[in-house]
Amino acid sequence: MRPHATGTGGGGVGRRKAGAAAAAASREWMVVPASGSARVEEAGKHAVMARTGLPARDLRVLDPLLSYPSTILGRERAIVVNLERVKAVITAAEVLLPNSKDPAFARFVRDLQTRVLASSSDQAADLTDMEGESSAVASPFPVPNSSKGHELEMTKKSTTVVPEMTSSTSMPNLAAAKDGNAKVLPFEFRALEVCLESACRSLEEETSTLEQEAYPALDELTSKISTLNLERVRQIKSRLVAISGRVQKVRDELEHLLDDEMDMAEMYLTDKLTQQEISEASSRVEVDDPSKTEEDRDEDYRSEPDGSNGSFIGYKPNIEELEMLLEAYFVQIDGTLNKLSHLREYVDDTEDYINIMLDDKQNQLLQMGVMLSTATVVITAGVAVVGLFGMNIGISLYDNPTTEEEKRAANMKFWETTLGTVAGCMILYIVAMGWGKRSGLLQ
Repeated sequence: MRPHATGTGGGGVGRRKAGAAAAAASREWMVVPASGSARVEEAGKHAVMARTGLPARDLRVLDPLLSYPSTILGRERAIVVNLERVKAVITAAEVLLPNSKDPAFARFVRDLQTRVLASSSDQAADLTDMEGESSAVASPFPVPNSSKGHELEMTKKSTTVVPEMTSSTSMPNLAAAKDGNAKVLPFEFRALEVCLESACRSLEEETSTLEQEAYPALDELTSKISTLNLERVRQIKSRLVAISGRVQKVRDELEHLLDDEMDMAEMYLTDKLTQQEISEASSRVEVDDPSKTEEDRDEDYRSEPDGSNGSFIGYKPNIEELEMLLEAYFVQIDGTLNKLSHLREYVDDTEDYINIMLDDKQNQLLQMGVMLSTATVVITAGVAVVGLFGMNIGISLYDNPTTEEEKRAANMKFWETTLGTVAGCMILYIVAMGWGKRSGLLQ
């Protein structure tokens, strides 16, 4: 009975541990579809992997408990963004955000909804049924097999050509002009733009706050060197180093993307889905076309170049739109880095000035020490004279005067000896100081 009872208890504990592990693997995600209506969904890692096509190592980049540098990864069906506090998975039809209670996260979600809704309002004439189909595009976890069709449909609608395009923020909303019309950026690029804008704005705000605190503190330190001012400058320099490192990582990531055309081509999710649909449709047409021989089909297949990682077959998108988008924010983050560089130079100049001031004070103290040491030597010479006269040796000078003339003579000799000793010490000190200044030891 006891072994049986123990086994049952162990099974219950195992089931509870398994349930706890499943609950730990599941987390809340904020889903922002192309319609702009955000909602919170709870899903596990495997459900997100099935929905976005991302491997587990890419999802670890979004783990808040792990420290990863700023990264933008282009994959087959999604873009992984990890910029400062912005962590997102962008697909061709929706954005998945790890849910958070941070006020900055709520602000980012509002900006994302505003940008998506602003772009949708420009296409209202062609997308009157957007809201009716957005729920099918952003279906609950896990995604059913039919979601791919809805995603393709949403992708086609997000690339509709419209007469003009408006912007909801101060940053440039890029569009490619062609034949007099403006092509709206695909959904994934609009979401990526919001992520870049939020990260750049956050770093810019921190830089401005640091500048407002740093320059007055440095100026005050130059006017008054104290322990309190030195501690303030030390803290400011620590913050400066930390912010500079974060800005440099974002800049390096953008520069890496701009230098790699294949990585930028991987981010054209809408074009890849559209091209894939066209290829599937053309394949069906070729199969149904009896006039085309088998040799022609094999020749067409061999003539198609290979895509990167199977992303798109025989198709290379024009990366000019994404390149312009990344360059705009690269220039902005580079300006922020320049501000931090100027502040760093100002801090270094202040440190050099403080060191010069401290060296000057140290030189003054050394000179004072030399002067005091010289005065001590001179006084020691006078003390030696006094010691000579204080010896217990009988001489006529120590005899007690008996007459008034002898008393006056004794007093005169005393004052002559005292004043002569003092004058000799002073002359000796003046000679020592003159020799020190002439030789350059003293100023």
